[in-house]
Amino acid sequence: MRKRLFLPILLSVIILLAGIAGFLLLQEQWKKEETEINNPFLQKVNSDNRDLDLKTIIHQSEKNVLQIQGRTENNTTTGSGFLYNEKGDIITNAHVIDKADIIYARTADARVYPAAVVGLSKETDIAVIRVPQLAGQRYASVQREDTAEIGDEVIALGSPHGFQNTVTTGIISGKDRQFMVDGYNYSNVYQISASITHGNSGGPLINRYTGEVIAVNSVGTEDGTIGFSIPIHEVIEQAEQWSEQAHNDQLEFVQAEDMLTSSQPEALKEDAEYLVDYFLDSIAIRDYVNAYTLLGSTLQMEMSYAEFRDRYIQIVDIHYDELSSDLNDNQSVRIETEIQIKSNQQNQKETKLTAYLYEFLLGYENDQLKILDIMATEM
Repeated sequence: MRKRLFLPILLSVIILLAGIAGFLLLQEQWKKEETEINNPFLQKVNSDNRDLDLKTIIHQSEKNVLQIQGRTENNTTTGSGFLYNEKGDIITNAHVIDKADIIYARTADARVYPAAVVGLSKETDIAVIRVPQLAGQRYASVQREDTAEIGDEVIALGSPHGFQNTVTTGIISGKDRQFMVDGYNYSNVYQISASITHGNSGGPLINRYTGEVIAVNSVGTEDGTIGFSIPIHEVIEQAEQWSEQAHNDQLEFVQAEDMLTSSQPEALKEDAEYLVDYFLDSIAIRDYVNAYTLLGSTLQMEMSYAEFRDRYIQIVDIHYDELSSDLNDNQSVRIETEIQIKSNQQNQKETKLTAYLYEFLLGYENDQLKILDIMATEM
């Protein structure tokens, strides 16, 4: 009887010991994997991906940011704004357009459209303007609840001093600030370490990690070390109410001939240089759809989107010198620059660095600035 019991007991003990040994081996393997995940090389890769994510967030957010200009007979006020709904409505600061006779908006791809006032507050420094041509386009996502905390990393986008899509980064350094400026009541605003200048006014303050708009950049100190932004959750309901009540046939839009056009040569050169910068940035970030939309109709007829993408898809990195621009006439600009392009080779294991002399021809097509021709010569 004892012999019969001994064999099953022995087998049970062996199975139990084997199970314990297997568990210990798995635990040791898990420890090794944890050690490998924390090694410095992978930390560097993760850091690089984090930087890439920042570039992507900025590039995508820039598409929603517009330069806003309000003109009177004797003065032009420049600020910023961002597209926030499917109707083509743009949130900006009231002080940017308050006294303007003519308002127009310049998009990230240098298109200029007339705008009309949808709503304007006399107490809070907030206004909404509408550009019907932007209806149906992708718009910014806004954060409707106050989840921001002191120390949160933020990105301030705007057009300071007329330069489109300038980016500053910082943190939220204070909350619930209260003060008055030029008759406007700033209540419960964020204090940020990102600088805000005159042209930043009305631009979005973006959460560094979600890409959502959390506030409207409004005022800054003279030395540029501190800025203040109006939380979007404080004003979004008012903005939406204005938008719901506004109908295009009741709004006042200026005529195209009243807007700033190519009749000003320096403005044309600045816009052309900006457009080339934006084109090359789009290629670098692999946003081929956006880059393709900057081409004129003739180029698009000669080259399909698929062909265009295949031409640039192997590019890993782009570096280029300062742009050199010459005004051909009042309607076109020729821009040259030396570009160093790092691209993948066919085996995808090696990269090649090649220098090119690029020449861009830009001009107006249907009243919008476009890239009409691109010529590249290997150096």
